[in-house]
Amino acid sequence: MIGVIFSIIAGVAMSVQGVMNTRLGERIGTAEANALVQCTAALLSLLVLAFFHSGSFPALLQTPKLYWFGGVLGLVITVTVMLGIRDLSPTVSISIILISQLLVAALIDAFGLMDSEQQPFTWTKYAGLGLMLGGVVLFKLR
Repeated sequence: MIGVIFSIIAGVAMSVQGVMNTRLGERIGTAEANALVQCTAALLSLLVLAFFHSGSFPALLQTPKLYWFGGVLGLVITVTVMLGIRDLSPTVSISIILISQLLVAALIDAFGLMDSEQQPFTWTKYAGLGLMLGGVVLFKLR
C-alpha cells in the first residue's frame, strides 16, 4: 500500500511541478528556470543526505556506469516537460508523458532490462495503452 501512496504523490508532484516550471520558464526563460530547479533540487538533496544517509558512495564504483546517468535524464525530463506543457496543455502533455512512461516501463519489464524482473507484455497491456491513447484523442477533440 505504501508503494501506491508514494506513486500517487509522485504523479501529483510531477504534474504540479511541470506546470510550475513551465510558468516560471515563461517568465524567466526555459534554461534559467531549469537551472534554478536543478540547483534547488541539488541543494535540498544535499540537505536530506546530511541527515538521512543510509547508503555508501564508494559502492558507486561497483555500480554499472549506465546507472550514473539518471541525473542527465533528470535534466531531460525537466526541460521536455516544460516544453511539452508550453506547446500543448498540462492535460494533453502529461497524458502523453504517462503513456510514454507506461510503454517504456512495459518494455523494460518485457525484456528484463536494467536488472528488472522479466514480465510478459500481454494483450492487456496493449489494450491499456490503446485506451490511454484514445483518451488523449478525446481530450484533444474540441
